[in-house]
Amino acid sequence: MESLKNSLKMPLFGNTFSPKKTPPRKSASLSSLHTLDRSTREIELGLDYGPPVMNIGGQSWKFEEGQWMTESGGNAPSRELQRLKKKNVQLEEENNLLKLKIEILLDMLTETTVEYHLMEKEVEDVKTLHRRKK
Repeated sequence: MESLKNSLKMPLFGNTFSPKKTPPRKSASLSSLHTLDRSTREIELGLDYGPPVMNIGGQSWKFEEGQWMTESGGNAPSRELQRLKKKNVQLEEENNLLKLKIEILLDMLTETTVEYHLMEKEVEDVKTLHRRKK
């Protein structure tokens, strides 16, 4: 049995698979823009690159002020909507701050009123004590 196993082994191939090491790739740029001089690049790309624009589902989108906005079919209402949303968030933050200030002022008023009533009671007590001594 042992001799049968040895005879079935392929002497041409080894028992272990060890592929050759591949040489490291050269990091060559696929873009040829780096080979162009400045004037040629300005002609090819233009001086003003502008904001990124893309077309998805028939609508053109432009990246402005950190947000994507539609260009086609109602550009002005979309910009107006974005402006109103920003203004709404700003007003909500201001409203929350004012509510907090009112709450603090009410707490201060309550504390002052309590202190006033305590002082008034002390004055009355001192007056009463002084009248009894006479």
